[in-house]
Amino acid sequence: MSRFHRYSVNNTMLIFQQRPDATLVAGFRKWQNQFGRHVKKGEHGITIIAPTPYKKKIEAQKLDPDTKAPVLDENGQAVMEEKEVVIPLFRPVKVFDVAQTDGKPLPELVESLTGDVQQYEVFLEALRRSAPVPISLEPLPANLDGYFSPKEQRIVIRAEMSEVQTISAVIHEIAHSKLHDVTKCQAEEASNPKDRNTEEVEAESISYAVCQYYGIETSGNSFGYIATWSKDKDLPELRASLETINQTSGALISDIDRHFHTILQERGLALPTQETDNPLRNAEMAQEDDYNMIDGILNNGSREMPAKEK
Repeated sequence: MSRFHRYSVNNTMLIFQQRPDATLVAGFRKWQNQFGRHVKKGEHGITIIAPTPYKKKIEAQKLDPDTKAPVLDENGQAVMEEKEVVIPLFRPVKVFDVAQTDGKPLPELVESLTGDVQQYEVFLEALRRSAPVPISLEPLPANLDGYFSPKEQRIVIRAEMSEVQTISAVIHEIAHSKLHDVTKCQAEEASNPKDRNTEEVEAESISYAVCQYYGIETSGNSFGYIATWSKDKDLPELRASLETINQTSGALISDIDRHFHTILQERGLALPTQETDNPLRNAEMAQEDDYNMIDGILNNGSREMPAKEK
């Protein structure tokens, strides 16, 4: 399933507000060219927002490459030079769910996330150091990936899950511990407390955004989960949550990056030097679409799925 695009948090919300039962989505041509499938006649596309940056040449002050100070001519005037800059633009595009297509069969989807995470032990330790409370892996019921206990001030994650599912669950519970700890937030949020649906949308969206940044595919699990908990939410509520999601995921990524490199140095491991070796992907590439403004959320829907525990 690696040929499917990893969608931003904003686009994930858009997809599942328009089609809550969506599982895998792609553009019209992508279904044809990469998967040997075609969109059924009469199907209506799902609107998402796609980046369409363009390059523009501008006149700008020339800067010294070492000091970054403006370069001056013999008269003390700033030297100008022509520079090429990238202007970020976005436009609405249509995608289609697999249920809207016919053609060659796709590999069967599984409910539980599978797969390994590059440098898993280092990454998990970086998450431990980024969390505000201790994290332990313990036996838990099969339908419970983990929970955050405000009373005990700790996170418990079900042992012996796949590396991908473990990482996803850890980040989900870290988000709860940072945003939804009633022992710390009660005073400031007493006048406007968040409901359970909002808390779950925020936690899982942060998990999805952080995993996406590091190239860890969790959409098969996160998409339906977010859709379930975002039902009955209106536009202002979802926009407020997206602000929280973007800020918290960005801060958590910064913490993980810092701890990851520190741990590598402590253990005498080589620092990654190129993207193919590096789970800490370039932020401009990974987050370019994550911080877009959400331009439209359509009709709410619901999808019954088992809920993770806080």
